[in-house]
Formats: sequence, structure tokens, C-alpha cells
Amino acid sequence: MTKLVKVMSNFFQEYKATTPQKLKIIDAYLFYIFLTGVIQFIYCLFVGTFPFNSFLSGFISSVASFVLGVSLRLQVNPANKSEFGEVSNERAFADFIFAHIVLHLVVFNFIG
Repeated sequence: MTKLVKVMSNFFQEYKATTPQKLKIIDAYLFYIFLTGVIQFIYCLFVGTFPFNSFLSGFISSVASFVLGVSLRLQVNPANKSEFGEVSNERAFADFIFAHIVLHLVVFNFIG
């Protein structure tokens, strides 16, 4: 058990020391979206899915937002500039916002 705590402590210290601030903000957003999806799923298990379209659209919105956030993090990460060299940080963020707008228009339409 102490080895696990030591590994987690080392991981957290390394994360704090080497990760740029903008990636930490994106990671916080991803953690929030992940928790939102988990809470929706737990709510579904205990309460039920009476308006199934509402549950499904909310859960799919969480999953899709998480995927879009991971895509943004990959494009903004300085370590990945060789793969995304022609995409600027501003362009990646604009694509992220545009995809979110389209996603939420579809989600609002699906709720009914």
C-alpha cells in the first residue's frame, strides 16, 4: 500500500512540475466532465431512466464533450507539435468551440 502512495505522490509531483498551466486547466475540465457522466450514470442506476431521451442525450453530451476535450488537449500539448504542427492553439480552441456548439444543438434537438 505504501508503494502505491509513493507512486501516486511521485506522479502528482511530476505532473505539477512539468505540465503547462493551460493543460492543467483542460485536465480540470476533463475531470469535471468525467464526474458529470459518472453522476448521470449513477443517477440512472438508482432512480431510473423515465425520460430516456433526456438521460441519453445528457450522457452522450458528457461523453462527446470528454472526447472533444481530449482532442483539444492533444492538439494544444507542446509535446505533440510534430503531429499537429500546422494547427495553432487558437485554431484548435476555435474548432473545439464550434464542435461544442454543433454537439449541443444536436443534444437539444434530441431531448425533444
